[in-house]
Amino acid sequence: MTQAPPSPEPSAVTHPDGRVSLAEGASMPESPYVNEDLQPVPMSRRTWGTGSFTALWVSMSVSIPAWTLASGLIAAGMDWRQAMLCILLGNVIVLVPMVLTGHAGAKYGIPFPVFARASFGLRGANLPALLRGAVACGWFGIQTWVGGQGVYVLAGRLFGEGWLDAAEVGGNPWTLWLSFAVFWVVQVAIILWGMEGVRRVQVWAAPLMIVGGAALLVWMAVEAGGAGAMLAAAPEGLDWSPAFWALFFPSLMGVIGFWSTLTLNISDFTRFSGSQRAQTVGQSLGLPTTMTLFSLLAVMVTAGTAVVYGEPLWNPIDIVAQMGSGLGLLFAIFVVLLATISTNIAANLVGPAYDLANLAPRLIGFRTGAIITCFLGVLIFPWRLLENENIYIFTWLGTVGGVLGTVAGILLADYWVVRRTRLDLTGLYRRGSQYWYGGGWNWRALAAFGTGTLLAVGGSHSGVDAATGARLGPFPEDGLIPLLSPLADYGWVVGLISAFLLYWVLNLVAPVRITDGGTAGAAPAAAGPGQGEPEKTGA
Repeated sequence: MTQAPPSPEPSAVTHPDGRVSLAEGASMPESPYVNEDLQPVPMSRRTWGTGSFTALWVSMSVSIPAWTLASGLIAAGMDWRQAMLCILLGNVIVLVPMVLTGHAGAKYGIPFPVFARASFGLRGANLPALLRGAVACGWFGIQTWVGGQGVYVLAGRLFGEGWLDAAEVGGNPWTLWLSFAVFWVVQVAIILWGMEGVRRVQVWAAPLMIVGGAALLVWMAVEAGGAGAMLAAAPEGLDWSPAFWALFFPSLMGVIGFWSTLTLNISDFTRFSGSQRAQTVGQSLGLPTTMTLFSLLAVMVTAGTAVVYGEPLWNPIDIVAQMGSGLGLLFAIFVVLLATISTNIAANLVGPAYDLANLAPRLIGFRTGAIITCFLGVLIFPWRLLENENIYIFTWLGTVGGVLGTVAGILLADYWVVRRTRLDLTGLYRRGSQYWYGGGWNWRALAAFGTGTLLAVGGSHSGVDAATGARLGPFPEDGLIPLLSPLADYGWVVGLISAFLLYWVLNLVAPVRITDGGTAGAAPAAAGPGQGEPEKTGA
């Protein structure tokens, strides 16, 4: 019996608006680099419009971490105007690479791990994918534990002291473990729905959270005696002296770093975009405006709590717990938890689900990758991570987050400068294509990654407790490499710029040869019917 011939590889079709897809109904043949979830999204499923992307960012920005971002800046010494300037400028800056990397997803319908194959190689793409996934798993676990604490505290407000003082298991009340489990299960249920479920949650969550935030502001304004009294109670910050600017720039890096992981895997969302305009305008409307306005709302509400309760309450859960109205409390519980769920799923679950799928496409799909992420988020023991935030959050997650800046620089240099946005769509899934490089790895990307990482985190240092003299982290006080210590506070930007420039220079000095699998900046060498040409319509 003769073996059936392999399925012919489908050709790519370039549409009149410049977007590229496989012919409708076609798919890449089975291989170690393909599964259903990594396939290019067909045009019929690219349905996200401007409103979808605006809603995505509204729902991700309206969250407890975004609320406390402003509080951290004010606690560091800024007044509310300075904090708003820092947040607005930081989010405008991070919007630029967000839109630029999102372009590839919207044009080719590909997720982040597949996009990374163009620069790192078919096998090398697992390196940035797993790094980004590791950060997301850590944050998913932490956010889920924080969300579980919210369920525990707010349920205690409804059910009384018996809930809060329940018997302890493993050092925590069993009701807290139950709250954590409930919060975890809800997120699993949503992600099992798939990306359409994520989109629907974002679309429904965004307006509800805006209404909830506005209602909280109105309630606090009434309690405090008006908006004027609230702003008058806002703490005074530094004047616009050199001392302020010395604080401003490191704080600006922190604001940029808040969404740095999404600058890599935003194509996981933009691959469903109905047009380039939809992702560009939707992100531009949703990210900087929502983050700034929500942070202003957080500052005003917290200033109101200083008037009403005698001290500022920066955690929205603590503020909501002060409500006397049962109906108002229930609505507030719903809004706070919805905000945390929508942010955690979109920012910390979708990305690693695709990253793990890219690691073993034949074994792991999107939903399986998401479930693995959910379990990893528990196995890192997030309740222990929060016991020493200096080491685990600001050292581990912060350091790895700085490394991701180098990945962003390489992606941007390869896609926009070296390739001028031209990719061989089918070649991204095929061994032996121009993206195979040497054994599936591109040494140019690895060299840029290693150098950028050294510059970004080589000077990592830990502070010292002024009262005890104890070091607040695992790094030396003067940095791992003292010469690089001044760069550590700007790690994400340093990594991005240095990796961008080095990758560009390496491709000029040592361009990809034909024997490596093709020419780096070239369009597909031999276009099949319809490949590289506008789609023909009509009879």
